Amino acid sequence: MTPFDVVVLAGGAARRLGGVDKPGVSVGGRALLDRVLGACREAGRTVVVGGRRATVRPVVWAREEPPGSGPLAALAAGLRHVGADTVVVLSGDLPFLQGAGVRKLVDALVDGDCEGVLSVDPEGRDQPLVAAYRTEPLRREIALLATEHGNLTGLPLRLLVQELELLRLPSGPLTSFDCDTWEDIATARATIREHGNVLDEWITAVKDELGIELDVDTGVLLDLARDAAHGVARPAAPLTTFLVGYAAAKAAGDGPEAVSAAVAEAARKAAALADRWANEADAG
Repeated sequence: MTPFDVVVLAGGAARRLGGVDKPGVSVGGRALLDRVLGACREAGRTVVVGGRRATVRPVVWAREEPPGSGPLAALAAGLRHVGADTVVVLSGDLPFLQGAGVRKLVDALVDGDCEGVLSVDPEGRDQPLVAAYRTEPLRREIALLATEHGNLTGLPLRLLVQELELLRLPSGPLTSFDCDTWEDIATARATIREHGNVLDEWITAVKDELGIELDVDTGVLLDLARDAAHGVARPAAPLTTFLVGYAAAKAAGDGPEAVSAAVAEAARKAAALADRWANEADAG
């Protein structure tokens, strides 16, 4: 896979939110910034431009000078810490961004001969802060703009984007959904609690909270919990899944793939045991 770095712009005054600390606003129990960082696990280096804070993942911190001088100045500050030939540029308020979406941008850039790949939202609007760029053309155009205007303070991102050869990639309604207003935040909070989203959102939140990077087959564990509850007793469900997790933890030293395999095997054994238990009760 092509290596890439990430720059997250997490500054700004958040005027439409009354000046609150927008990257720290909670959606689904996780700060907006942490939700974005969760989608950047494949990055070689993640640079966050903004005020320092506790984050769920290690990052490199940067700050535009003077603070609050705009997104172009912030991007220039972040690029100083980028070492990869490809950089993904994101805003810090994307509650539904996924790692697969980040990888899609990078792959589209690598497969083409353009200088950047921009997400385009369902209304047809360019999203330059949900995009992947080749690092050197980005630095080149930023340097030219700084020379032309004397500095980057207050300059809009469109001045940069219009100078690059771009591929525009249509995105789904949630990929580039950002939180600029309290109404946006309310919409995001409601969306993650919808029936089709809530379980995946909860599992992701728990993994981030506990510092776990593991693909969990929730279907296997839910089936196991059901079998234990029906075949043994309802309290057996959480206890059994805990024991499966404990068994998987014993394989942790062999890497994430070994842990995933251990979860599957332990769940299979426990489910078979629950079936035998239930069969004996039926026979009795």
